[in-house]
Amino acid sequence: MAITKERKRNLLDKYLDLLQRSHALILTDYQGLDVPKITELRTQVRQANGVYYVTKNTLISLALKEANLEVPEEWVTGPTAIGFCLEEVPGVAKAITDFAKEFEALTIKGGFLGNDPISEAKVKELASLPPLEILQAQMLGTLTAPMSGLVNVLNGVLAGMVNVLEARRDQLSEAEPA
Repeated sequence: MAITKERKRNLLDKYLDLLQRSHALILTDYQGLDVPKITELRTQVRQANGVYYVTKNTLISLALKEANLEVPEEWVTGPTAIGFCLEEVPGVAKAITDFAKEFEALTIKGGFLGNDPISEAKVKELASLPPLEILQAQMLGTLTAPMSGLVNVLNGVLAGMVNVLEARRDQLSEAEPA
């Protein structure tokens, strides 16, 4: 069934809006997945604060061109669906790559991180990154470690000084009654 020009324009506008709001895109080939499986994948991507849309190749190509993203031709041939990363990129990448491991019918074509094209291998690398909260905690730990070490050293010096003073006091108190 043919799509009307108005519907095409609406889809193009929707794609452009998603492209502007996305931190990254992950293009996939979903051939061989049935509707319940695609719905399951959409749910997993949504839980990772992203959206997953089956796209029309000609319209997504136009949208990508309008967004100044040079897409390789093989990425927009055959059945194409895109994961749009609206917040954290690793979460959406992990949802898609984990689903692709479970269901071999889903293959990752590539993607974009910002305006830079990335390969399937890079998408898998992104999926292996820890969540933002963990990265922030690791960074904070790295920044506070030298300060903690300094505090421990100074505390050790003070504790040693207190021990010396107590020993001297005990020594003087023993010598005083004689």
